[in-house]
Amino acid sequence: MLKSINCRAILPVACAVTGFVIACCLLLYSFIKSDLIRGEIEHAADLADTVVKSARYAMLNGDRETLRHIIRNVGEQQQVEHVRIFNKKGLIMFSEDDAEINRFIDKTAAGCNSCHVGSETKRRLGTMAQARQFTNADGHDVLAITTPIYNAPDCYTAACHVHDPKLLLLGTLDIGLSQAPLKRTMGMLQDRMIVFTGMILVLTVGVVCALLYRHVLMPIRKLVDFTEKQGNVNLDHEIPEVSGDMARLAKAFQKMARRLREMEGRDPDKT
Repeated sequence: MLKSINCRAILPVACAVTGFVIACCLLLYSFIKSDLIRGEIEHAADLADTVVKSARYAMLNGDRETLRHIIRNVGEQQQVEHVRIFNKKGLIMFSEDDAEINRFIDKTAAGCNSCHVGSETKRRLGTMAQARQFTNADGHDVLAITTPIYNAPDCYTAACHVHDPKLLLLGTLDIGLSQAPLKRTMGMLQDRMIVFTGMILVLTVGVVCALLYRHVLMPIRKLVDFTEKQGNVNLDHEIPEVSGDMARLAKAFQKMARRLREMEGRDPDKT
């Protein structure tokens, strides 16, 4: 079966089209996944920036109770896995989890080692560099953003607590969001991409194979049937309905067959 011209012509084309479609769909899926993750990181960064700005007034007035309520209210949101503020030494000052307060952050942990490399500490990071993905102690996939809280003129000139103007960093806000919604979205996208890829494969391979059979394989089959005919056949009227190179090949075979018949009909004594 695999030796037939139909299989040997259609099978490579079908495999090539299938591989091309699958590769394109995988590439498209990776692009969409990257865009979704980037959008989730930007959303988390915006949320962290909002929390910092919301807590700024309480910080300037030294209102620790209000700041504690802000952190606790943010931590009660459904998608928020953790939210904490720690000082420049890594001591957690505020957290939605009271058990974390007055504990030190592990500077070698994910999200900290990007700034604390060797003996030097990076002062500023881009939004993408502030993000980290990990699985917490509860087994939940978390996307966390570490947002520095920088010193400002209204910080070191405030009456309640004066910071050194040369001090760049006052503390850091660390907020983690559950990746469960993103995982669900990615799962739905993956399922739909599989269905979409299957539909494209069926349609593309079917159309390509149909065109190949109609314009190539069928004319070849007609030409093969024409050349295999023997006996009393009127070659002047039996040319198959083909066009292009197939028609030229059929006419060439017809001329050759006519010449052979003429040579067979000659008398050997007269030649």
